[in-house]
Amino acid sequence: MTATKTPSHRVRASAGRRSMLVAGCAATVMVAATACGGGGTGTTTTKDGFAQVAQKDGAFTVWVDSTRVAAAKLYQAQHPDVKMDIVTYDGDANGSNYLQTKVQLFNRTGKGWPDVVFSSQNNEVTWAVDANFVAPLNKGLVSEATLGNFAKGANDVCTVDGTVYCLRNDLSQAVLWYNAPLMKKFGYQVPTTWEEYQKLGEKVAKEHPGYLVGDAGDSFTPEIYLWASKCGANHITGAKSVSVNTSSDACTKMAKLMDVLIKNKSMSTSGVFSTDFAKNQADKVLLMPGPAWFGGAVFKDTLKTPAKTIGAAPIPQWSGETSPSTGNVGGGTWLLSKRSAHLKAATDFLIWVTTDQAYQGKEAPGFPAYAPAAETWLKQQNASGYFAGDIGVLKDASTQVWSGWGSGQFSQEAIWAATVKPGMTQGKSIVSLLPAWQDAIVKYAKSDGYKVSQ
Repeated sequence: MTATKTPSHRVRASAGRRSMLVAGCAATVMVAATACGGGGTGTTTTKDGFAQVAQKDGAFTVWVDSTRVAAAKLYQAQHPDVKMDIVTYDGDANGSNYLQTKVQLFNRTGKGWPDVVFSSQNNEVTWAVDANFVAPLNKGLVSEATLGNFAKGANDVCTVDGTVYCLRNDLSQAVLWYNAPLMKKFGYQVPTTWEEYQKLGEKVAKEHPGYLVGDAGDSFTPEIYLWASKCGANHITGAKSVSVNTSSDACTKMAKLMDVLIKNKSMSTSGVFSTDFAKNQADKVLLMPGPAWFGGAVFKDTLKTPAKTIGAAPIPQWSGETSPSTGNVGGGTWLLSKRSAHLKAATDFLIWVTTDQAYQGKEAPGFPAYAPAAETWLKQQNASGYFAGDIGVLKDASTQVWSGWGSGQFSQEAIWAATVKPGMTQGKSIVSLLPAWQDAIVKYAKSDGYKVSQ
């Protein structure tokens, strides 16, 4: 879910410090000898649906992004007798493919695999299963009772031919965030349709220039606006097949809406995590379509928006729409390596970090995918005093993510960043860039072995 890369560094959680690194470790991620030496060779035992390497004592290694360091540290604090190495990396933010590249290296050298990995992407199993990296979880490692408590469809991105290979961390359904005091001060109503949303943006540009109704500067922009509009740019129709159509009415009418608001400057193109946005536009946000984690990660932590300011409403729908839809930005997944020589400890951590109330219910920054924890999380958020009213709409939105946009091996964020964002920076309209976007998606998909229909 994290949208910015973080400098790679290492957090030491187990006692003592090893004096040397082993060849094959990542150059930018300092992985201790524990992480680079185990699991690749030795006697195997078939259990829980896969051939398990010989198990041994010692620390298990977990790779996390900077946001999830707190989760790993909390687990360590609650389990002081467990030895673990906590390593930070970019979390595959913006589709960096760092994890895949390193797993390919570790497969060649026969060592180096981390035991547990967090990824900000929902498409890791599209390569990790074939790479013989991830362990099946519903064959004995994780109980059916636990799996059954995840939100409906949450682990679909983790499932291949009925086998679950990862666990979803959080759901990142998009809603409409709004500045309640400013909306009241200006006499505006929160829009319920995209048509009302555009009209309000045009009104804001005239009556209160400088104020914003949205942002289109991030690489995950299409996952907020185009996905919610049911644009068929990314319909995964099979394990290795995708339908791509950016010329449909659902795509063009949203692109036109964005073009109007970008031109009149009521929609920013800076990106919510940019220094420019935080410095010059943080207090100018009237409306902001965005994922569940925007409430904490963007408004509270990055923009430092005061308490009792930000509220949440359902994302607008096109007039006449009878099936509400929204998009999804990230959400993240946890993967367990089938090469792990510390399966018991690693599996315990995997289950804890995705289901435990102490983290997911009370500390997690995003809407938990594990339903019991999500109930606690919502109560916690509403009782925190930060939001301007109840944000229960997040629960409704969690069931409205449009299924016509999938999680292929190729990264839509990377494609948008390379194809559309540069054109926008040059002043080109999004509508004019839709054909180039389609061509790029087709190219990326085919390079990953997908059969493409248009």
